Amino acid sequence: MENKNNIILNTENLSIGYASKKERTIIGSNININLNRGELIGLIGANGIGKSTLLRTLTNVQKPLEGTVKINDKSLHKYDAIDLAKVLSLVLTEAVSSKNLSVFELVALGRQPYTNWVGSLSEYDMNKVDEALKLINITHLKHKNCFELSDGQLQKAMIARALAQDTDMIILDEPTTHLDMYHKAYILKLLQKLTQETGKTILFSSHEIDLAIQLCDTVVVMTNDGVVSDQPCNLIADGVFNSLFPKDLIIFDKKTGSFKVKK
Repeated sequence: MENKNNIILNTENLSIGYASKKERTIIGSNININLNRGELIGLIGANGIGKSTLLRTLTNVQKPLEGTVKINDKSLHKYDAIDLAKVLSLVLTEAVSSKNLSVFELVALGRQPYTNWVGSLSEYDMNKVDEALKLINITHLKHKNCFELSDGQLQKAMIARALAQDTDMIILDEPTTHLDMYHKAYILKLLQKLTQETGKTILFSSHEIDLAIQLCDTVVVMTNDGVVSDQPCNLIADGVFNSLFPKDLIIFDKKTGSFKVKK
């Protein structure tokens, strides 16, 4: 039996999608997942399946059509904005609003839920920012402006900002977008390292399915048939990855744990 105290986020009969006065568009329904503390969790699925919609719903950016999302056994809708920002941090794919910020200033924005009404940083806040920069290994970039950074460096700075926010859980939407293969692997290995060193739960969506299978403790798989989550080895044994894509072009090889182009 799963230890309830080990669950940081769970959904109960969750339906996600879009609602207007005239109609509802359901992207996914009857979603029941439990995400554990201190794990690296990958969310995967084909293009357009609804990964971003699910992440927006899990983070209260978008309201569920039905069902509930709980963080630390408390319904998401019961959190006010400040309290939610103290348990959950986000790294989105949107561009940084002001690239004239220095890396230190960008990472320091993660301390906003804790600063006083004038937004000044205490010594403790400054230490948290420096700690995040050190964990991501970008202390040498702290005085650079964001417009001077490569895509990979900027993504590391965004992850450092989420770390500085010091939440139980970090959620990233497509953190490897626009990166080459080396930096895709680097960022995902970095996320794995952070879960091991900080004990935080990190959930990310990605098209890098092979890397997610290799690196994640748990994988959440979205298909047209529903949403399932489990350890990668169990998902492989159950044949879950076989249903991700049409079999006319791509097949999943159980022996190697990776996808191959059909000959």
